[in-house]
Amino acid sequence: MVLSKISMDAIDSDAIILTIVGYLIVFAALVILYLVFYYLPKFLKIKISFKRKAKEADTTTQVPEIELTGEVNAAISMALYLHFNQYHDEENTSMTIKRESRIYSPWSSKIYQVRNQFNRL
Repeated sequence: MVLSKISMDAIDSDAIILTIVGYLIVFAALVILYLVFYYLPKFLKIKISFKRKAKEADTTTQVPEIELTGEVNAAISMALYLHFNQYHDEENTSMTIKRESRIYSPWSSKIYQVRNQFNRL
């Protein structure tokens, strides 16, 4: 079979238009994705900075600063310690270890170990 030269008469004009439109759509989608991924972090950074500034403005006007001394901190920590430890029972600190005899298991048997059966003489 001989490949002949493709003539321009054999190519449909609608196919050429469809091909060009397809390439333009793909190229436009790639440009849009590039712009989204390029400018999205910048937009989010600006949005976060606006939220942070608004939050700082709200917190400075509404929340008064309370100064806690060392005695107050010690009393709070002792109260929390006693509260969380009141539900624990006194535990025996001596431990006993009891050995149990092992029942035969094929998993621990030396008979069933992996052997290389291809190198037998």
